Amino acid sequence: MKVKRKLFGLWTGELTAALLFTALWIGYLNEFSHLAFYLTTFSSVYAFIILEFILFQGSLYWFMKWRRVSRKEDSHLPSSYIQLFLLFKKMNKILLTLGLGVLIYHYMQLGVKGLAFFLGLYAFAWIEYINYYVIRLSYQSPSEIKEFFEQKGFKRSILAREIDKNQRV
Repeated sequence: MKVKRKLFGLWTGELTAALLFTALWIGYLNEFSHLAFYLTTFSSVYAFIILEFILFQGSLYWFMKWRRVSRKEDSHLPSSYIQLFLLFKKMNKILLTLGLGVLIYHYMQLGVKGLAFFLGLYAFAWIEYINYYVIRLSYQSPSEIKEFFEQKGFKRSILAREIDKNQRV
């Protein structure tokens, strides 16, 4: 069951990343008081919450696919699940767009202090959004990297293709 194992690794990996980032955030707050400013500004917390929200969506998506394969069903999600991810996609767009206002607010209130930290988190959230809802950006195994070069560029993400297919039906 290579597919089942791959899907299990994907959902647990995304979940682990989200939980580990939270644990590190809290740990850094507790252990490194000089970083508190960067970790507690409204803008940084906002970007971090968006990032976590998208990571949890990724984990949920791969979990749902893994569960279907584990039950010996095909891995394509039913329309009701795809509708949930369409809702998430709309919410992400709103939150990410509002992030531009948060960027302006941060600059007006704090200048450039802490701006790089916010921008790093904000960019990471955008990258995760694009990776799930637009094009596949992550290629980890040697065979996936080889496939990337053979296809001569990026391809639509699996979730984006499922959403498109569901909307055509």
